Amino acid sequence: MFKEFVMENNPTAFCHASTIIKLRTGEYMCCWFGGTHEGNPDVAIYSSRKTDLGWTAPQKLADGVEANWNPVLFYREDGTLQLFYKEGQKIAEWKTFTRLSEDDGITWSEPVELVAGDTSGGRGPVRNKPIRLSTGRILAGGSTEHGIWQAFADISDDNCSSWHKSSDIKIANLVYREGEKTAESNIAVSAQSFFGRGVIQPSLWEDEQGLVHMLLRSSEGFVYRSDSHDKGLSWSNAYPLTLPNNNSGLDLVQAPFDGELYLLCNPVAANWGVRSPMSLFRSTDNGCTWEKLYDLATEKSEFSYPAIIADMEGLTMTFTWKRENIVCFHISKDELKPSSKNIPYVVPYLF
Repeated sequence: MFKEFVMENNPTAFCHASTIIKLRTGEYMCCWFGGTHEGNPDVAIYSSRKTDLGWTAPQKLADGVEANWNPVLFYREDGTLQLFYKEGQKIAEWKTFTRLSEDDGITWSEPVELVAGDTSGGRGPVRNKPIRLSTGRILAGGSTEHGIWQAFADISDDNCSSWHKSSDIKIANLVYREGEKTAESNIAVSAQSFFGRGVIQPSLWEDEQGLVHMLLRSSEGFVYRSDSHDKGLSWSNAYPLTLPNNNSGLDLVQAPFDGELYLLCNPVAANWGVRSPMSLFRSTDNGCTWEKLYDLATEKSEFSYPAIIADMEGLTMTFTWKRENIVCFHISKDELKPSSKNIPYVVPYLF
């Protein structure tokens, strides 16, 4: 296992919400948002590349008039690198913008709105990487935060050129009184985040039978799941797993070296609960049960919004480190083999 920080010097007061991708060159590229405080107009998207000399100094990649949020990197089938990100002061009304690179992130096109004129509260991936199905279809996990939070899959059948939405994914019979604050917390998020209930920020996978599934962040104390039998067009109501969730981001990947699912999250059963530990889990039964492999960070601080990718060598993961830096972990596939040290999941102690 190898741990490193992406930044030697952070150019902003805080940083959050990383995305990572392995470039065709073999290098890595990481993006995140940063500024004076989450939700402020000066918050921009930053990027860094890992070269033979280490991570490059952060470069500003997108800086709209309003706050910027949640970058996501993804390769189109033709090798074009695409950046998705949100812009807007109000989360419920933000828009998704995109930029393209033909040279693996060296130069970029001008930003354009992903779905022109959209007023739904953001299209395309809301936080986690899209997936490409066995049919070639691309699914991006989207969500909206209008009182009752709900998710959807944004669908592209033409290499990310156009998008159409799936059915909505929500928790059945969930009740929310408009304007009601659902939690008190000292987590350094935008204050508007503490209103609303439901499920957001899906992370997706396709199983061996061609069925598609997602895990979702929730306000209800547990990770929720939804399933699709028609390649992402329609979805079941979200239902809870036994895996706790603190209403913070999660991400998973299906590893090419063993076909299993690996999940990175904060397993804490409390709405807006503490964002520690950051733990890595594995499922060998298509996401029904999960075994904890490692705690990657355990201090009484914030470790949040993970991103996880995999290749034939192992896993690469990034997440927010105390809002001061982005940390990157590399774990080889040999370190993920079954071991007597791997223990079944149990609910961790809450600080």
